[in-house]
Amino acid sequence: MSPVLRFRSLAVRAAMVFAFASLLAAPGHAQGAGPQPADRYVTVNGLRLHYLDWGNADKPTLLMLHGIGRLAHTFDHIAPSFTGQYHVMAIDMRGHGDSDWDPAAAYLVEDFVKDLEGLVGQLRLRGLTLWGNSTGGRVVQVFAGLHPDLVSAVIVEDVGPERPKTISDGFARQVQADAKGWSSEDELLAQLQKGSQGTSEDQLRTYAHFGTKRSPDGRVVWKRDPNLAKGFVETELWQYVRKIISPTIYIIGGRSTIVPLETQEELKKTLKNVEIVTMPGLGHYPSQESPEEFTRIAKRFLERVR
Repeated sequence: MSPVLRFRSLAVRAAMVFAFASLLAAPGHAQGAGPQPADRYVTVNGLRLHYLDWGNADKPTLLMLHGIGRLAHTFDHIAPSFTGQYHVMAIDMRGHGDSDWDPAAAYLVEDFVKDLEGLVGQLRLRGLTLWGNSTGGRVVQVFAGLHPDLVSAVIVEDVGPERPKTISDGFARQVQADAKGWSSEDELLAQLQKGSQGTSEDQLRTYAHFGTKRSPDGRVVWKRDPNLAKGFVETELWQYVRKIISPTIYIIGGRSTIVPLETQEELKKTLKNVEIVTMPGLGHYPSQESPEEFTRIAKRFLERVR
């Protein structure tokens, strides 16, 4: 090979290595080089809502709804485990992520439910499997009670029909504490790691990256409406939950106090087709702390009710 051709060959190889390294360093590769979702939008109730579409539109639909202050990308670590059997979609609820903020600060559980109704109607979805964690879990409980004809199964992650005032006040304090933001994503990541020791760094980095934006002064701030706290109030949803007829599983963190034993017993008495599973030693987001075990539990439930 001539010196010129050898130089060109080395240059091409160097360019390929650089491109591959850049790809691995790009946002969205924190979880590896697996399947990536498509960004989609739908306008309902005057708001433009963002959702992630993981493909397989010919499969039954699995809709994922996140907790308060979180976003659709917080399911990135676990959604691919279900794409073989389901058309998986994860929603940024109003006021979160890349969805619009509500100008009237309408952020009650029922407001999120209205958006879900609008999205399901526009996309003409039927035979839904709903999965919600925290506030998203309250939303799917209400939707399943209001629309039993549309829902095939429900997965509720560490939340019940009730939100006591102690929980709602805690989120309001957190919003105030986070208002000043952070100097960088790494600074935020360090804070998240202190408060979420059971969650992997990759998951927290995804949350910090997709869940934030730069403020005019250059600080990193959450990509969510501070007025979410106005809707995160004491709540009681039994009137809707009592109407659920689809198979439903409540997966609860053993260290969490969100769904006390008396509530679990009332759920067993109220719902004919309910299963309650406690994951020992885990907190409020068991699907993040132990995704493999959570996936096993959820898939076993879904295979049973399919």
